[in-house]
Amino acid sequence: MTLSTGTGALGAGTLAPAASPNAASPAVGAPFLEEVADGVHAFVQPPGGWCLNNAGLVTGRPGGEGPPVLIDTAATESRARLLRREVERVAPDGPGIVVNTHFHGDHTFGNSQFTPRAVVVAHEGTRTDSAEAGLGLCGLWPDVEWGEIPLTLPTLTFRDGLTLRAGGLRVELLHLGPAHTADDTVAWVPERGVLFTGDLVWSGVTPFVLMGSVTGSLRALERMRALAPRVVVPGHGPVGGPELLDATEAYLRWLLRIARESVRDGLPPLEAARRADLGGFAGLLDPERLVGNLHRARAELEGLPPGTRMDVAGPFGEMVAYHGGLPDCHA
Repeated sequence: MTLSTGTGALGAGTLAPAASPNAASPAVGAPFLEEVADGVHAFVQPPGGWCLNNAGLVTGRPGGEGPPVLIDTAATESRARLLRREVERVAPDGPGIVVNTHFHGDHTFGNSQFTPRAVVVAHEGTRTDSAEAGLGLCGLWPDVEWGEIPLTLPTLTFRDGLTLRAGGLRVELLHLGPAHTADDTVAWVPERGVLFTGDLVWSGVTPFVLMGSVTGSLRALERMRALAPRVVVPGHGPVGGPELLDATEAYLRWLLRIARESVRDGLPPLEAARRADLGGFAGLLDPERLVGNLHRARAELEGLPPGTRMDVAGPFGEMVAYHGGLPDCHA
């Protein structure tokens, strides 16, 4: 995910490694496309850490109204090409519409693999932030082979919501931000009970709200829960059910408690994160995100409105220090 909007692109030179490295990351598995309901698929990139996001494909019924809809893409040229090949196994002509749930590069850099045939759709704020962030993510992990990823912005935008049709199935785009970013969209397929959450929900991976809102994320979770989804496709990690909403909420409420305690004890976010007992969250990937999350949580406790821009470079540098080096990115 791009850690740049309003602060300029972050370069690797800003990230000074600290002494003790974090535990080794789980092995990276091969991406795969799975059918999670009739005419609805999830593209999963295990294990779901930095830049290994999920995508979705809604094809609907043969002969049904509307072209296939792809929800999010991938971070690198090679991964986006793989996504396109998997999509074309199910929908030989490819998608007619690509939805970007938010502006981070792991969900948007692959847009060009599907245009000009497909129209790229996103919230107005997502387009604005994508244009400003550009390809800044590449500077964070310069050793990643990003390939040819021309910035391809949405050409159709909306404000509150938009209903698409894919093979006769409704795909409802709901604006639920600020949460993970200032503007987040989920894609809801009501006839199949499938919810594509973007990075509002995480599965086995630490949530990240530095550029969004803790309280906004909790409100978004309530709105998603009210939909009563049967299948939840998170932004990162394995597909699940409504229990993923509960798990993400549990982390965010624990985060708020740690933030309040850090304010009470006069601890800065990095020190508070190092002292925190992760408990049941110790097994989540990318635990260094706690530091950035604490920056956002504390700012909101002090009255900062949800989604208001904050410094990103400083907190990310502290995340590197917590991790003991630049976090792993296997994009």
